[in-house]
Amino acid sequence: MTTLGTRPAVPGSNRWWRYVAVGGAATAVHYAWLMGWVQLAHGEAAWGAATGATLGAAVAYLANRRYTFAARAAHRRALPRFASVALLTTGLSAALVAGAQQLGLHYLIGQILATGSGLVLGYLLNRHWSFQ
Repeated sequence: MTTLGTRPAVPGSNRWWRYVAVGGAATAVHYAWLMGWVQLAHGEAAWGAATGATLGAAVAYLANRRYTFAARAAHRRALPRFASVALLTTGLSAALVAGAQQLGLHYLIGQILATGSGLVLGYLLNRHWSFQ
């Protein structure tokens, strides 16, 4: 029963917001590494982006495994699945950006679509497959 002005909790809604927060933290790690690598170490930007993305993915995997999904699946099972989802959403992102450009749209329109769809798809696949 709910009282006037309150809504029943949506199942998994807190999990969704934890997933979004973890993604934000992983992105911050990625960008911080990239900027530090380029600005402080005077390293190659592409290398900084690749290593930063790898560090961000590690943060996302570990935090989602523990904090978002409280998974008990073995790493040997969950990690390859998580990596597969990451590769899938990366491919989706590239395809949507390229598709937007083919349609004569600005590449950021494609990136916005890619970010939203990748976030939802990644959440669903990680929740129902990677960490089960």
